[in-house]
Amino acid sequence: MAHIGIVGGGLIGCASALHLLEQGHTVTILERDAGGLPASVGNAGILATPEIDPMARPDMLLSVPKWLLDPLGPLTLRWQDLPALTPWLIRLLLSARASKVAASRAALLYLMKTAEADHLRLGQFAGISGHIRDTGAMTVFDSATTRDKVFAHETENARLIGCNVEKLDVQEARRRVPALQGAFAGAVFNDGHKTFEYPLTFLRRLQAALRERAALVDATVSSVAQAESGVLVRTEGGREFTFDRLAITSGIWSRRFVADLGLKVLLETERGYNTTFMNPSTTLEMPVFFSEHGFVATPFENALRIGGAVELASPEAPANYKRAAAMRKKMRRYVPDLQEDGGTEWMGRRPSTPDSIPVISLHPRDPRIAFAFGHGHLGLTLSATTGRHVARLLAGEGESALAPFSIARFQ
Repeated sequence: MAHIGIVGGGLIGCASALHLLEQGHTVTILERDAGGLPASVGNAGILATPEIDPMARPDMLLSVPKWLLDPLGPLTLRWQDLPALTPWLIRLLLSARASKVAASRAALLYLMKTAEADHLRLGQFAGISGHIRDTGAMTVFDSATTRDKVFAHETENARLIGCNVEKLDVQEARRRVPALQGAFAGAVFNDGHKTFEYPLTFLRRLQAALRERAALVDATVSSVAQAESGVLVRTEGGREFTFDRLAITSGIWSRRFVADLGLKVLLETERGYNTTFMNPSTTLEMPVFFSEHGFVATPFENALRIGGAVELASPEAPANYKRAAAMRKKMRRYVPDLQEDGGTEWMGRRPSTPDSIPVISLHPRDPRIAFAFGHGHLGLTLSATTGRHVARLLAGEGESALAPFSIARFQ
């Protein structure tokens, strides 16, 4: 068995570590904020297996000009960062071609088909259960025409995934989620979505399981390098580790380590915002998507989280919490009783590739090194599946179906 290092202790790093431990390896995880609040705690808490559509699609591109005119809308671009973002944006446009969209859908479908089973198995590895609730999710619409178009498309996705969708009128939607007292035209219910326990609780439970079986080191990695003796990892504190094999699972920060290893990747941040109300005065029976406005509201035990949207910007750019306030304001159009005060705002950095296909891959010239990042909005959903594939790749058990996820596509 090998000593395997993992750079990044978020959900994907934790899932990879648990799978590697089950194989009998010794595992050391290096995480820059092990006891803090990494990106993994700010997700919407939804197992979103029906979501197999890439961000780059012809219908999305048609909406972009309108969205960009609204600085607090579903998509915004920090114009100061445009020069750095341009290569990623060009590849995004190219990825919207019909053939590329079909290939991205097929790749995401391959991962989604095992996502729920992989999460249940990961829970067994960590000794946890009851962390996923069978809630389904509702999407509300401002126009019946848009609802009907989305319903037809979700019906096709549901057929591929193996779930069910229903078209709802306003009365039925309000019966299922009584808080929806504002004006809307109808809704779609999809039983393929499920809801996790509160994201911070879930991450802490995984980390607690790992602390019993692995080394979890609170350190910021400064560089990685290849050597005959192994893969070298250096930290900002001056420590040096030598591993037999290494997995890089550090989200947007993976870019620097990819460069250290002589490779390239197009990886940028779709920054997202949320507001979390603890012990909210108003709650929902299930997650509710407001897709025409780019956000979702998720109920947890004793909490309600409202978040989403996309802000293309550098990781280090200052947060614009007006975007979180705009989502709360829009939600009150549908849920008038949503409280005004008491919420906690947050901003996170979704690491995203232009084709919406994550990197789950070995180094093309060094099978000791695996990469797993770039999951965009699907990091939680695909974390367990990704961890399983990382462990198999490092064991030399890769499969041809993983070819679309190779980092080689960026070289």
